[in-house]
Amino acid sequence: MYTKICATISRVCLKIATVGLGLVILCVLYQVFGRYVLNDTPTWAEALALLLVLYVTMFGTAVGVRDAGHIGMESLLAICPQPYKTWLEIFIHGLVAFFALCMTYNGAFLASEGMDILIPTLPLPEGLYNIPITLAGVLIFMFSIEHIIALVRGTEVEPSWH
Repeated sequence: MYTKICATISRVCLKIATVGLGLVILCVLYQVFGRYVLNDTPTWAEALALLLVLYVTMFGTAVGVRDAGHIGMESLLAICPQPYKTWLEIFIHGLVAFFALCMTYNGAFLASEGMDILIPTLPLPEGLYNIPITLAGVLIFMFSIEHIIALVRGTEVEPSWH
C-alpha cells in the first residue's frame, strides 16, 4: 500500500515537473521576445522562471531519489562483502532520509521567514522560493523510507515511470 502511494505521488511530481519545465520555457521565450522584439523587457518573467525552476528541480530530485537515479555509493557497495551490503544500503538510505529531514525543517523555517517579504518584480512572497525545498524534503524522506522497507523485505522499488 505504501509503495502504491509513493508511486502515485512520484508520478504526480513527475507530471508537475514536466508542466513546470514547459512553463519555464514559455517564460524565457516571452522574456527574450519582449527584450529583443518589443524592446520592453518583462521584469516579472525572470523571477517567475526562477521560481518555476526551483519547483521543477526539487520535484525532479524527489522522483530521482525514489527511482534510485541519484548519486549513491555504488563503488563502496561493489567492494563490500555480501552479508554487509543490505545493511550498508539501509545506512545510505537512512543518511538520505536524515538529510531530507534537515531539508524539510530548514526549508519550512526559511519559507515562514520569507512570507512577509514580497518578490520585487512579482506580487508573491519570497517564502515561495523555499516551499519546494520543504516539499522535496518530505518526499525524499518518504521515498527513502520506502527503499528501507523494500530492502528489509528483500524486494526492490519499481521506478514510477514504468
